[in-house]
Amino acid sequence: MKGFAGFPAGKQPYTPVPNLFFTELLPTIDHLGELKVTLHVFWLFTQRRDEVPCVSGRELAGDRRLLEGLAEPGLPPEEALRDALERAVARRSLLRVSAGEGQDRQDWYLVNSEKGRQAVDHIVSGRWTPAESRETVRLEAQRPNIFVLYEHNIGALTPLLAEELMEAEDTYPAAWIEDAFREAVELNKRSWRYVQRILERWAAEGREDETSRRGAERDRRRFIEGDYADYIEH
Repeated sequence: MKGFAGFPAGKQPYTPVPNLFFTELLPTIDHLGELKVTLHVFWLFTQRRDEVPCVSGRELAGDRRLLEGLAEPGLPPEEALRDALERAVARRSLLRVSAGEGQDRQDWYLVNSEKGRQAVDHIVSGRWTPAESRETVRLEAQRPNIFVLYEHNIGALTPLLAEELMEAEDTYPAAWIEDAFREAVELNKRSWRYVQRILERWAAEGREDETSRRGAERDRRRFIEGDYADYIEH
């Protein structure tokens, strides 16, 4: 590990960070990449005097120093950046507005401060448009990505599983993935294999059929485990 030479003498530029970051937000952040990218966005905003304080996902992806600092074994730097941003957005320390779909999609990130929230209102209402965007900009419904769902509901993520999770995220709708994790937790089946089987079944049979089946199963269990349990042979 290369040691830090220390801050030089004399007046140094500084990056203002609200005290609330240290008392409320920092204690809840348990992922190093999320912490790095959040502080990096704070730093970027102090370097510019833009009308609206936002930074594009493309700019972040083109920052080689940031990517090098986010590198993890078994996870490409670009995926590590995406994961870190998803975590920050899910925690709502950062806000994200988007335009376009698929490969044409563009994202912009803002700090969830009063100024950032006002900027989001200006962008979404059309009073200000990011220079790179020629399409209507929208504020996304913020959902945690599959890495966050896995670690919050199952356990620590291993590099070998990361690629499999990313493939599932590209295959299934975000709402399906979130609901499949919730279903597994409700049934106390906290494993990725069980979540994966739920998603595969929904893809093969459809969500409506699966939802009805789950409802019927819940009713059956409520009946045999409730007030009438003593009258039922198991």
